[in-house]
Amino acid sequence: MRYLGLDLGTKTLGIAISDKSNQIASFVKVVRWDGEDYEQLFKELTPIIKEKEITNIVLGLPKNMNNSLGFAAERSMNFEKALKEKYSLDVILIDERLSTVEAENYLLEADTSRKKRKKVIDGVAASIILDTYLRMKGNNNYE
Repeated sequence: MRYLGLDLGTKTLGIAISDKSNQIASFVKVVRWDGEDYEQLFKELTPIIKEKEITNIVLGLPKNMNNSLGFAAERSMNFEKALKEKYSLDVILIDERLSTVEAENYLLEADTSRKKRKKVIDGVAASIILDTYLRMKGNNNYE
């Protein structure tokens, strides 16, 4: 069993992957997309899913601070459906509130330049989303 972590934004998709023991989430890359065509994203995801033998996908669900679901959450839920149809894999939605803020803080602590932060922040957020799931699963608090 191996997990793929995803952070879907309006213009980018952050991608992370678990190690074989499902203890560590690592940044893979950030893919730019037009915000409409999932096929662009599938072209990037398919080789990763096949090569790394991914069995589950963990997708960030951007809830509002009051726990309601807005446009961004709807975008993720639509992508969840598309992922399930395309790959026939389990897709787990994880509350990703503040994951981008946390990613920004990590990158600032690492003294990463603003230009570099902009290029990798969604990938770091995907790692945080996946790490959150792996920790919850390890504590038997999820699924």
